[in-house]
Amino acid sequence: MAKVFYIDLQKCTGCRDCQIGCKDEHCGNSWLPYAAPQPDTGQFWMNVTEKERGAGSHVRVSYVPVMGAQTRAIAEFAPEVVQDREDGLIVIDPEKAKGRKDIADKFEGVYWNEELQIPQGCTGCAHLLDDPDSPIRIPRCVDSCPVEAIQFGEESEFDLENAEQLDEQSNVYYKELPKSFIAATVFDPAEMEIVEGAKVTAVSADDSFETTTDEWGDFWFKEIPAAEYKLTIEKDGKKVECDVSTLEKDQGLPDIALA
Repeated sequence: MAKVFYIDLQKCTGCRDCQIGCKDEHCGNSWLPYAAPQPDTGQFWMNVTEKERGAGSHVRVSYVPVMGAQTRAIAEFAPEVVQDREDGLIVIDPEKAKGRKDIADKFEGVYWNEELQIPQGCTGCAHLLDDPDSPIRIPRCVDSCPVEAIQFGEESEFDLENAEQLDEQSNVYYKELPKSFIAATVFDPAEMEIVEGAKVTAVSADDSFETTTDEWGDFWFKEIPAAEYKLTIEKDGKKVECDVSTLEKDQGLPDIALA
């Protein structure tokens, strides 16, 4: 039965314990025939990407744990170097992959070990899964996560229908991948005060969203699709409109005057 990683990003705090656990498991340790030692620096088989989104006082930081090398595309590109496993984990055989720098060059998350002359990446800690005497029978990153944001198991154990993937050929699924947002503070330029309770709408070609400004004059449209929006703010007969795009980045807008 195929196994998958299931990562709940609503739980992830960006602590990087998964990343540290992976380094501790593989740096300086040989787990042949599954994996040769990972170098102390330069490789992150588990890598927590961090992205600051928005601007000014309307900023959010997202964290996304990424397993390098867990994609079937590697097995399609170089089937002769990938171990045959029933659980679906992608394990690049250290012996069979010697000299195959082309694999590291082609796939993000696969690293070239110059000293050993092999491509390396996440193995799903297959050595732990296969060892009946191992005190840990799950990947080290899963065991290291203090909030259980990273899970590993049979496909049937998780709600994959509502999950997303960064790579459709991977065995890694995400709950609540970061989506776009629009945020700003609305103020009355005549009174030089924030505006509370203003109606704010954001309309695209496919969607429409509505909210109101809070006690700080702020509004947030969180987790909305990336699109071109017509933003409308109105209260007490005053109205302002502007065009906002989240196609390239999230929008923490400058303060908006409702005049």
